[in-house]
Amino acid sequence: MHVLVVLDHPNPASFSAAAAQHFMNGAKAAGHSVELADLHAEGFDPRWSMADIASDEGGTTPEDVITEQARVAKADAICFVFPLFWWGMPSMLKGWIDRVWTWGWAYDQLKDPELSLQRARSGVLLIPAGARSDEMQEAGYEAAMETTWMHGTFGYFGFSPRKLELLYGAKGSPERRTSLLKQSYDAGYALEHPHVAE
Repeated sequence: MHVLVVLDHPNPASFSAAAAQHFMNGAKAAGHSVELADLHAEGFDPRWSMADIASDEGGTTPEDVITEQARVAKADAICFVFPLFWWGMPSMLKGWIDRVWTWGWAYDQLKDPELSLQRARSGVLLIPAGARSDEMQEAGYEAAMETTWMHGTFGYFGFSPRKLELLYGAKGSPERRTSLLKQSYDAGYALEHPHVAE
């Protein structure tokens, strides 16, 4: 498989960047090819603009969006790596999704609200989180993410299977961080092939 890894973190020395690298190492060890879309390093513009609205209404699609859609088109699996930020995703990735996964290319809510226009792909969200798992579960945050992201946002992406990998305690001890990087590697190594509906 060809795997696209989309990273949102401005610091190349961050734990998120390390998690992305370990995921890619695992995927390569399993025989997959990988491509990294480092949104900050590449200077992607996340701002939704009038040009994007015009594109949705049948106008010309912005060149940077076409470039990103071509990357997606090559991928059999996509992994998003970003730190949990105010119980959501940081603005760069949110803007990438807003601009790249466009009406008529990714989905068409009028014809079928539940149908992705994209082919089946494996999808992974690899998310470093400072909180502990018990804190997240007891407060209901993990269930909320499952609903919002796995059944909501990424439900339109054609991801099958789709997996949420929360890296709990990412600000913890060196031993904890080493364990989480192994979890990231294992997620890449164990990446499943897409499940195509019959």
